[in-house]
Amino acid sequence: MIKMKSLNEASFNRRTMLAAVGGGLLAMPLLSPTPLRAQALEAGGGPIRWSLTGVSDLVSLDPAKASDLQGFTVIGVLYGGLVKLDETLQVVPSLAETWSVSADSLTYLFTLRDGITFSDGTPITADDVVWTFNHALDPTTGGWTGAYYFSMIAGADEVASGTVTEASGVKKIDDKTVAITIKEPAAYFLSSLVAGPSKILSKTASADPNNEGKITSGPFMVQTWNHGQSLDLAPNPNFYEPVTGVTQLSFVFNQDSETGYQLYRTGEVDILGSSQNPVPAARVPEVENSPDFKSTPAFNTRFVGFNNVLKPFDDVKVRQALSRAVDRETLANAVLGGTVNPTDRILPAGFPASDKPVTGLTFDAAAAKDLLTQAGIDPKSFSFTLSYGVEGDNERVVTVLQSMWQENLGISVTLEPLELSTFSSRLNDTYVDPTKGLQSYYSIWGADYPDPQNFLSLQLQTNVGNNNGHWSNAEFDRLTKEADTTINDVAKRADLYNQAEQIAVDQVGWLPLFNAKVNVLVRDCIKGIDVTGMDFQIPSWSVLTGC
Repeated sequence: MIKMKSLNEASFNRRTMLAAVGGGLLAMPLLSPTPLRAQALEAGGGPIRWSLTGVSDLVSLDPAKASDLQGFTVIGVLYGGLVKLDETLQVVPSLAETWSVSADSLTYLFTLRDGITFSDGTPITADDVVWTFNHALDPTTGGWTGAYYFSMIAGADEVASGTVTEASGVKKIDDKTVAITIKEPAAYFLSSLVAGPSKILSKTASADPNNEGKITSGPFMVQTWNHGQSLDLAPNPNFYEPVTGVTQLSFVFNQDSETGYQLYRTGEVDILGSSQNPVPAARVPEVENSPDFKSTPAFNTRFVGFNNVLKPFDDVKVRQALSRAVDRETLANAVLGGTVNPTDRILPAGFPASDKPVTGLTFDAAAAKDLLTQAGIDPKSFSFTLSYGVEGDNERVVTVLQSMWQENLGISVTLEPLELSTFSSRLNDTYVDPTKGLQSYYSIWGADYPDPQNFLSLQLQTNVGNNNGHWSNAEFDRLTKEADTTINDVAKRADLYNQAEQIAVDQVGWLPLFNAKVNVLVRDCIKGIDVTGMDFQIPSWSVLTGC
């Protein structure tokens, strides 16, 4: 869910943390659907109003340009991919009815469903699939996710660099068949095709920018885009899984979670929250007994990243000292009221390979001070800036970190709040030129697809596009690359990733803090939506029902 998805808030030192969450809030009832909407439900469905928290608008409805969870949420209902995830998060057919893999595990042959069309009734063909992949890779498109997710495809790098216009590894066989060839075996390749830039566009319609989102390959199409307010979608009558239980799907833009909560409480939206922007922690006691409230461990990790190019963060002992000075249990339970799970590892609980243990850098103030001394750092002269995106609980969290580092190490930390889009841009600047980048940052990564490669290789291998802190370890690279290319041996892959994760934890590639919970509100009259560690999953669009 994506160039270092940002999030969450905090204040006070450890002695005042418990007091901060002791104040009670007046519980307010959640309003039921209006009588007219209840009648619509009885008649077989109705509208759905979905709070899209953390943004005031979307930059684009082009799958190749989306780059955050909010954008990909919308892209996922407008466009279909060759494959999708089912209710157990396994890869299953979508626009492609079948696929086969060559004996050398390099070429994937996808056969499209019979008779599938775009929302305007024109056929979806192999030409559209080939064009979609090249469009996402084309540097003139203005997105970065194509080059990021498709880097394993043969010829992708040449398209991304502007050397050629078509990737040699994406070929039309006939109108219904596409061959995709990758550079080396990749156990995660099919899973990666559920990500945003893989969603299929109409080659013809995309030539007209006025058609953005209006001619789609997914279950919905754009009806009205009220910039800065909402996006209203209508069901696509030509989708292979007809959405007969929803009359309209509206995404309502909300800059912060509390505003979204108030809209939900007064009956103005039907869905609130996500793994990145959950129901506000302070509001959970008000709603946790409601049938609308859904909660499950999220496949994301909140962490602090350090700019390893800048001193003193190039010294592993400094990073280790900062890690051991953080009391994660207090942060998760006293400050955030147990609405998150503390962690000192990178892979979230329940994620593939997370069942293998990792020894973390647990809280130990004395050990933290000793590590700082070993690094030759005088606490009185050590200060740095921690940057973060303004949203939800972010300020609470970073203020607590500031207090813990000051109390346990005697150092001074300046907090830098940034608007979310600015924060994302500054992270990218840090990757491009770390000497002019952020010193440290509070951020989040959530799974785009359920494979350890998405957390470890795509975040921390040397020079990969999301390694904004420029952490680098040769043995980590070797282990993760071997795991990435190991085919048909799940146990071996898990063991390799486990060894790599232990290195990243020991060397503080990230300073992990906690795994959020997917705490969301979904109006009880809405049917067909599953809440998983990867946010909302809609396994079958034909059973989705509005209120």
